[in-house]
This record gives sequence, structure tokens and C-alpha cells, in this order.
Amino acid sequence: MASLQWRPGRRVAIVGGGPGSISAGLAFLARGFDVRIYERQPECKAIGGAVLLSTPVISILRAYGLSLEHFGGHTVTYFKNKAGGERVKLPFNPTVEQRMGIKGWHYGVLRSSIFQRMLELVPAGVIHADHEFTAYTETAEEIELHFTNGQRVTADILVGADGIRSRVSRQTFGDPGLFHTGIRLWLAWCDFIPDIPPHYGYVSHDWQHQASFFPMVHDGKPGFEWWVVEHSYEGKPVPANPKEHLTAILKDWAQPMPRFLEATDFDTQVYRWEIYNRPSMKKWSQGRVVCLGDAVHPVSPYAAYGMGMAIEDGYFLARALDGVDLRDVRACTAAFEIYEAERVDYVNHNMEFARFLGRMFHGLPRPLAYVRDLVFDYTPFLKRFLGDGYLKKAEKETLGLKELQVASV
Repeated sequence: MASLQWRPGRRVAIVGGGPGSISAGLAFLARGFDVRIYERQPECKAIGGAVLLSTPVISILRAYGLSLEHFGGHTVTYFKNKAGGERVKLPFNPTVEQRMGIKGWHYGVLRSSIFQRMLELVPAGVIHADHEFTAYTETAEEIELHFTNGQRVTADILVGADGIRSRVSRQTFGDPGLFHTGIRLWLAWCDFIPDIPPHYGYVSHDWQHQASFFPMVHDGKPGFEWWVVEHSYEGKPVPANPKEHLTAILKDWAQPMPRFLEATDFDTQVYRWEIYNRPSMKKWSQGRVVCLGDAVHPVSPYAAYGMGMAIEDGYFLARALDGVDLRDVRACTAAFEIYEAERVDYVNHNMEFARFLGRMFHGLPRPLAYVRDLVFDYTPFLKRFLGDGYLKKAEKETLGLKELQVASV
């Protein structure tokens, strides 16, 4: 699969060493391109706790050669209120299940575990650590990357996969206009807790907080990921004692949410993020430069889809460039336009939908939040809202991945 050659017309330089970068690298290698991945840290390493991966992401990882053995089980997802009252049970689509050969929709995994398994698929010599990107110089024939260590690398195209504060994206498109979304995420994981039903997880709310959990697998062992979302703002003080803070939020919550507090090591298994976004973009490419993942579309946790969308981006980008002579900038531009047509509107919808949910659940004053909760508790509005806003589009995208399907209907 791998080639450590660096042939004009096949040279793909990727800046960033996260899941989207590795996905793009694997997808380009599978199509016969020469790939070099540049990471500023001494090694590629995933940060954060657990993550939810959906069916299209899992099918892409399977295509790269990642075994789904010990991957974990599907989760039946519910939306509930704080008292445990059911608002929505997300349905499975039997057509999607049959065609993709994957049960359910969401699977919980520890981010570091799944990322390590992705890294193991990358041939030696492809990843170049300790390379901090500073800028690029582009000509009609090629593009040159500059690094703080003094090295310069000439490639045919540059893929910016270097995160929310991407230097590639900034040079290409200007100031990203990052803004705080008004929410703070506490993301945690713990080992297995008995007596919680299998394949069961929920997203639940009171008038100002979200508290949720999913089963997950870490190194082949079962456990749980859980998280709390609260209102925040730029500069909001951070609690001195996170466990005390989260205990105060969850003390009256329906079980099993309070049980996760004692099962979690708050020194090593809890991560906090202030959530930032950028205005939606309609173009992710310019000339010989193209971006993916958080470099062009950072995602609120209400999408539960940041890592997954970056992995998808890498796959779709390489697919669009399949067979292209990368020396031909017009052919590259045409392929980038195919990639953007397949991804930009879909991703922007998910990003904006997630941001709207964040405002709706964490930005309303108490009287309006009370009315909102009455509507969610006693009408089918939320079910229709989630179906139209998320599930239908995601299922349509999945069914479009015909080359990854294992069966036809």
C-alpha cells in the first residue's frame, strides 16, 4: 500500500497529525499517492476522552483495514429529561444496517484507543514529527511548505488538517473569526459499572444543563463515556474543584448519571473544553491548498461528530482526487469542487444545527426554558426535529457510500 517515493504529480503534503489528517493519509495512500504527514509535536497523539463514532465513520475505518473486532457494541440512544422521562428514542434504519453491515448507528470508543489503531495502519516513514508549519509558497506548478526547523518541502497539493487554529487555513482564507459558542463541555470516561443495561445510553437535560452517557470500549474492555454541558462564556472562571462542581449539577439527576462521579478518576479521566466555532465557509480550497476537519469547520459537542466528520473529510477528499495528476492545477481545482459539493453543505448543516441546539438548551432564560421543556416532554416535536435535522441527512450520506457497502437491498 505504501510508497515512500515523492513523485511529481502524486505528492500530497498534509499538515497536522490528528484523526482527520491520518484518515486523509490512509485514503490517499490507498489510491497510490505519495503522502507525507507533518506534525508539530514529537508524536501524533490524540487528546481528550471518549468519542462517538457513527456508521459512515466506522465503515470508512473498516475500508482502511481497521478491524471491527472488539470495536464495541451499538448504542440505543434516548433523549430524556432530568427525571429520566423519555422524550425520544432514536430509531435504527434497517436499510442502512443491512447495506453497511453494521448494527445500530453510534459506537462509543476511547479517542486515544481508536486513534492508536488508526496510526498502526500508517506505514513507517509517512509521518514526520517535530515539524511545525509556518507558511507556504505557491506557484503554478507546485507548492512549498516552510517549517520552523528550517526545512522546506515541495509538494503538488497541501492539505490543511491542523485544527481549529490552523495556520494553513489562516494563510489561505484569512482570520477565521473564532467565537465562543456559549457552552463548556466536561468530557469523562470510566471503567465498567454493573447493572446498567447493555447497548443503552441517553442524552438528558434540565433547564440549563445536559448530562449524558454512552457505553464504550477501551482496549477491548467495556466502560462508559459520560459528559456534562453547561452555559459558559469567554473568560468564565473555572471551578477549582471539578468533582465538587459536577456533583452539585448531578446530585438530583436520575440514575445512572450520579454513579459515574465515583467511578471516574478526576485527575486522569476528565477533560474540559470551552467550545469555539467559526462562521460557516462555502469554500475549503484555493489553488493547490485544501482543508478539512476543524481547520474549516469546528463542531459543537451537540453534533457528537467532530472526530467523525474529520475522518469522513479525509476519505471524501482522496476519493475526489482519485486518478488526478496533481501537477494539473485545473484538475485539482475540479476535484476540490467535487469534494466541496459532497461535504460543505452537509457539514455546515451539522455544525449550525449543533450550534442552534447549544443555544436552545443553554442560552434561554428560565421562563422560556420551562416552555421548551413542556413542548419536549409532551409533544412529538423533538422527535421530528432530530429526525429532520440530523438523522435523515446522515442516513442519506451513508447510503451514498456505495463502495463501502457490504450488501444491497
